[in-house]
Amino acid sequence: MSSDGLRKEKREICSDRYISTKKHEQIITDLKETTKTNLKNVENRKTEDENESFRTTERIWDETHFGKMGSWYIKRTFFFDVHPPLGKMLIALSGVLTGYDGEFPFAKPGDEYGDTNYIGMRMFCAILGGSLVPLSYMSVWLLTESLLASSLSATLILLDVGTLTLSRHILLDPILLFFIMMSVYCLLKFSSYRQESFSIYWWFWLAQTGIFLAFAIGVKFVGLFIILFAGYSTAADLWCLVGEKCLTMVLIVKHFLARVLCLIILPAIVYMMVFAVHLKILNRSGSGDGFYSSGFQSQLIGNRLYNVSMPENIAYGSEFTLKQRRTGGAYLHSHWHLYPEEHPPQQQQVTTYAHKDENNMWIIKPADTQWTKTDSPELVKSGDLVRLEHIVTKRLLHSHREPAPLTKRHYQVAGYGVNGSGDANDVWILEVVGGSTGAVVQTVRSQVRLIHYHVRCALQSHDKKLPKWGWEQLEVTCNPNIKDKKTLWSVEEVTDQRLSNASFELYSPSFLERFIESHAVMTQGNSGLKPKEGEITSRPWQWPINYRGQIFSGKDHRIYLLGNPVIFWGCLGLTFVFIIAYAIDTVKSRRGLRNNKYWRAYKDRMFSAGWWLFLGWMLHYFPFWPMTRVLYFHHYFPAFLFSAMLSGVVLDYILTWCCISVPEQFSLIVFQGCIAAIFAVLCWSFYLFYPLSYGMYGPSSMEEGSLWRNIKWMESWDL
Repeated sequence: MSSDGLRKEKREICSDRYISTKKHEQIITDLKETTKTNLKNVENRKTEDENESFRTTERIWDETHFGKMGSWYIKRTFFFDVHPPLGKMLIALSGVLTGYDGEFPFAKPGDEYGDTNYIGMRMFCAILGGSLVPLSYMSVWLLTESLLASSLSATLILLDVGTLTLSRHILLDPILLFFIMMSVYCLLKFSSYRQESFSIYWWFWLAQTGIFLAFAIGVKFVGLFIILFAGYSTAADLWCLVGEKCLTMVLIVKHFLARVLCLIILPAIVYMMVFAVHLKILNRSGSGDGFYSSGFQSQLIGNRLYNVSMPENIAYGSEFTLKQRRTGGAYLHSHWHLYPEEHPPQQQQVTTYAHKDENNMWIIKPADTQWTKTDSPELVKSGDLVRLEHIVTKRLLHSHREPAPLTKRHYQVAGYGVNGSGDANDVWILEVVGGSTGAVVQTVRSQVRLIHYHVRCALQSHDKKLPKWGWEQLEVTCNPNIKDKKTLWSVEEVTDQRLSNASFELYSPSFLERFIESHAVMTQGNSGLKPKEGEITSRPWQWPINYRGQIFSGKDHRIYLLGNPVIFWGCLGLTFVFIIAYAIDTVKSRRGLRNNKYWRAYKDRMFSAGWWLFLGWMLHYFPFWPMTRVLYFHHYFPAFLFSAMLSGVVLDYILTWCCISVPEQFSLIVFQGCIAAIFAVLCWSFYLFYPLSYGMYGPSSMEEGSLWRNIKWMESWDL
């Protein structure tokens, strides 16, 4: 085909595809009508009894987690979570604005909601989830200016049952996905004003990008990935500006400072404001207090340390708690349960426990002298030989040369003795770190170390959880490396009527200290998330291939988080097509093969858009591979958004190539036929798999006579 002929053909095709929008609007209208028909068919599939069951039993296991946190915000009760607070605060706000009073306990998965006014919280998440469709359309349009690519990208997200499932329930995921997409859209919108630098609109969209980046990481720490995406885009943009010789270095520095202001300083301020509101709202003591330091706890109304006065030192006979001196450190704890037979000599378990209860209380006694409670108070000093008696069980803190249950290179720590009497293995040397021999032990302030007198190991705890026989509390061991930082403890919650008290306000932290501690605790909590026994988790390699979903509810009304397999597998295939097409085009360019300038401009635009979206997919997917924390299928959906948008761009490229490759008289027929086939397959796949989102009834797919056997395409799906 001649160059002029190719140009004429391309011009006619572009006219048909990009100018004659009425035809495409009709396609979109037909799609909407098809979707409405599918929804009607959904209702026809169910009997009246099933519809009544759907209305009365609709509850989701994961909603127990975030619904409960929303209730805590409404009641201003402090709690611990591994995620930043913005998503939960917005869920609580949506509940308050729609009449939810925070009284439903969300105690356990599957609880009936009854008359609880929870619909507003679901509607809020659904609105944000539904916004992903227009946001993806507008984002791809800004990248490609292609109506077809934009429509296909939005349709892939619209008809994915996994995205629909997440959006229908009280979860953090639709909120996170919304802020990620808003960040992408604002960044692209800012880039569209490249020729109007420092205009009002330029500043507005740059600032909006920074704000939504802060919101994204304010919901979950995986929002960091969209910050990396924006950072790379910004660096590339600045590098291009450096290459423009018409710009002075002064102007380039101004560009750099503008981005520092709006993409670093502004997001940091917004992010800290989120935490300031979070800490201001949650001002009452709750179940998560124990994960934080004594000073942090002293700011919470109802906490034992709030507005309390207690001794500044401890004396022999003082009752106290011992907390590990590290971020997220727990309390030294014991209970009546013994170590099992496989961990001889089956003495009483000693653990650390983050929650406060009476089993955290100990009393300190001298090990080398006789002592009674009637004696005058004698302050405990560094270098003293001491015994620690567990107040509830009357057994002494004890160690010996038996290996610890989990950390075999350490020694076991147990409770031993009867009514406060034991043996020589109950003796510990108390050392104040950084203090000389004879320095008194100060409440909260002193870092103390307990060194076993005979075995010469130091009391420590870490993040390893004991099995069910240890109630999944943290293992306590005696570490032969006595200088390990995990062997440091502090004394708190001292009770002793013989000593004078001082106000605990002495230990009150500033906002910045609470902010830093909150992040240290969340980071530690995230790294400590491990799969529980019998829990169904997944690994990153399974996500793009839709290998295994995630059970959201069971029993009669079953909801299963699974991607639309046609869309997921199609997106994965189109990603490989994109890489191959780009490689072929690069080889052709190196070989000096020339293209029509219109086709060249089109390919450059599409490949540029594709690479940015491919980068977004990689940044939101591959960082999960080295993670050791527990992972679930829903972690893939931020990456899926980029995969769907990339697939829309690649489909546009393939269709354009097909139209140019066939004879001119058939190009429009091929184009319309391919569009009809694509939308038909997508709508059919949605119709086939929508029950995963809206609820399945009757026998499971593994049983005879099940209605769902025909949609169990993989044995790994737990339908």
